Amino acid sequence: EVELVASGGGSVEAGGSLKLSCAVSGLPVPCRAWFRQAPGKEREGVATIDSDGITTYADSVKGRFTISQSNDKRTLTLQMNTLQPEDTAMYYCAADVCRWIRRGHQYTYWGQGTQVTVSS
Repeated sequence: EVELVASGGGSVEAGGSLKLSCAVSGLPVPCRAWFRQAPGKEREGVATIDSDGITTYADSVKGRFTISQSNDKRTLTLQMNTLQPEDTAMYYCAADVCRWIRRGHQYTYWGQGTQVTVSS
């Protein structure tokens, strides 16, 4: 029904950049997000984008990360600049119908995760 495939993770030094991609296929799920989870920590939301293109960011990444998507809505991206060691985590893309998310529900559809490691 819906498939999300994340890619683009890797290892960089502090101050470097990475771009994550998430290929989205299947049913329309216009509300999308990136989450991350570091070892021993809870999963946290990083950025969201809705059907109108409105974006939100966690305070910890504002000004450094940019969420966007292709015009055909098939690719979700997360451009990450000025990476810091504390950004090290497994990153996940997620998607759902917007009326579900706006009611406060969790995302239903998730990608498999892509590892980002930032060394100091």
